[in-house]
Amino acid sequence: MKKVFKMEELDCAHCAQKMQDAIEKLPGVEKVTINFLTQKMTLEAPQEQMEEILLQAEKICKKIEPDCRIIH
Repeated sequence: MKKVFKMEELDCAHCAQKMQDAIEKLPGVEKVTINFLTQKMTLEAPQEQMEEILLQAEKICKKIEPDCRIIH
């Protein structure tokens, strides 16, 4: 399943790349792209794992940029 999420307080393109690289390694993630210019994350993963992956992705984002949020 492919979903697009808005991101808030994503302040740095380099940080967006670091987030993308870390989220990509999570179990169940088929593909992820974080676009700094549009402030959006596109995530492909099985629907039954989506919530758990999102929780882990939020932790990763907060570790890299504490104010960053994924809106879902």
